[in-house]
Amino acid sequence: MDDVTPLLERVAAGEAANTLEGETIDFKTVDRSVPDALVDLAEASACFANANGGMIVVGVKDRVPGTDAFVGSPLDCTATVNRIYEVTEPSLIVIARPLTFRGSTLTIITVPPSPDVHLVRGIARERVGDACRPMSPQRIATVLQDRRGEDWSGKDSGIPLEDVSPLAVEIAREMLRQAADEERRSWAALPWPDVCRRLGAVSGENLTNGGRMLFRDEQTVHVRYVRRTRASGLLSANEQITGSGLWAIRRTLEFIEAQVTRTAIVLPGGSQLLIGDLPEGALREAVVNAFMHRDHRDPSPIQIEHGDGRLRLTSPGGFAPGVTIENVLTVSSRSRNPSLVQAIRGLGLGEAAGVGVDRMYAAMTSVGHQPPVFMTDGDTVEITLEGGPPNEPVTRFVAALPEDQREDPDALLVMTFLLTHRTVTARRIAPILQKTDRETESILMRLSAPGDALLERTADSARSRQGEYRLVGPAVRALGAAVTYRRRSGDDTDRKVVEIVREAGQINGRMVQTMFDVKPATASRILSDLVDRRILVKTSTATRGPSVTYGPGDRFPTSRSQRSSRRSDAGNQEELEFE
Repeated sequence: MDDVTPLLERVAAGEAANTLEGETIDFKTVDRSVPDALVDLAEASACFANANGGMIVVGVKDRVPGTDAFVGSPLDCTATVNRIYEVTEPSLIVIARPLTFRGSTLTIITVPPSPDVHLVRGIARERVGDACRPMSPQRIATVLQDRRGEDWSGKDSGIPLEDVSPLAVEIAREMLRQAADEERRSWAALPWPDVCRRLGAVSGENLTNGGRMLFRDEQTVHVRYVRRTRASGLLSANEQITGSGLWAIRRTLEFIEAQVTRTAIVLPGGSQLLIGDLPEGALREAVVNAFMHRDHRDPSPIQIEHGDGRLRLTSPGGFAPGVTIENVLTVSSRSRNPSLVQAIRGLGLGEAAGVGVDRMYAAMTSVGHQPPVFMTDGDTVEITLEGGPPNEPVTRFVAALPEDQREDPDALLVMTFLLTHRTVTARRIAPILQKTDRETESILMRLSAPGDALLERTADSARSRQGEYRLVGPAVRALGAAVTYRRRSGDDTDRKVVEIVREAGQINGRMVQTMFDVKPATASRILSDLVDRRILVKTSTATRGPSVTYGPGDRFPTSRSQRSSRRSDAGNQEELEFE
């Protein structure tokens, strides 16, 4: 109930309910004049149960914004639960409760995730995004095995430990020799059966299925790698990578990295970074995760499409149980192949990649790119990395951050959002961070804490429980042209304020309110922004209210001729200071 009420408030405020639907929420109406209308609700319930559970809100029109959407529900909760139980196979138990909202009685049907796959009218469907999609027989079998905790990768393959690829053995020993800790480095000198045992790739006297995949040469096509030139769309490479899985991982990374264009970024201290158009951490993470978490029971290869600064990777099998597009960044690490994951991490691949999706997010945003995009149709998972030349101001700025912020995906996602938005609130960015509003507010408060603060509260929200935040002045100046809302040459608002100060010598909030017909909070925001950029400076001892006055700061353009001269002599310098 607590989860759904904020959504209902948003509908009442003017949002259409269908824009709020997703992996775990659906809005419906029921017409009791339609024979057996509850079967549709049973289908929707089974759809959620076959995925990760969810909630159905009955009594809200999904395409009507505002209070007109609340038409109410005629359902009896007990009868609804019984009917859903009757028409699902195997029978599904849900919880139905009434909820009164804005004078309308709604029915909230809560559907837990199920260990079974439920059919209605002989068809199984699962929730994918905001839709219910039919499940193939193979998908049903995969889901059932995953939910029962069956680890395909840990089962006996029937292949003896020594029946492996010599090249895969050498690659494994090389990786172990380069391991971060001394214990694993010592594994490299052990007899091969002992190496396999340390990696958890042994079942009795044989390799596990995961060990077979990693170390044995077979004709299975692990990866189909396609390289396209973005301008023409023509193929420049079309490779099918076979052999051992360990060789396939290395070969795939070699193909990709050979085509990555690198840009040299000189940091303020004089050191230099070489940044690829696809950051190494992100592409390694994407490739290794595909091998670790794909459904190896499906013989289809991993599909990789590589263009200029762009990588799309599609792996067989949907998300592991409990993982969705909406929580892939924050959900605890889960895999349908725990034994294989253990072996890959033991080899050291899981230290530089494959540990968490958060590293992929951090690698992309730390150089000014958007975070990765995940998609799924239930049968596959697709990851798209949209790269390109690094954003130099962002790269330099992030490189100078404290270490705890430099690799923190939450901090970097907030920074990325504020490159195109003046302010942020917990409610606006919580879906991007994939956290609750409360968790997000804590993150914003942490990033605005004294010390190495990245953010600050706006003056309007200083006393509010939930604040509105913006980048601190030094961050805005350091990010320079990367902050897109500062690119408006000769911004009318700023220009008018400067003209008044030039003529009157000072300005206050009441004058700004009158000039632009805005509320006090907006006037305060305009003046605070100009103070941050040192165009204005406070000239009074008062700290609040209409008696606070402002005069020229050290970046105040003192004359039109000077502004013109500065613009021609310094390129964009005036644009960045004055906007």
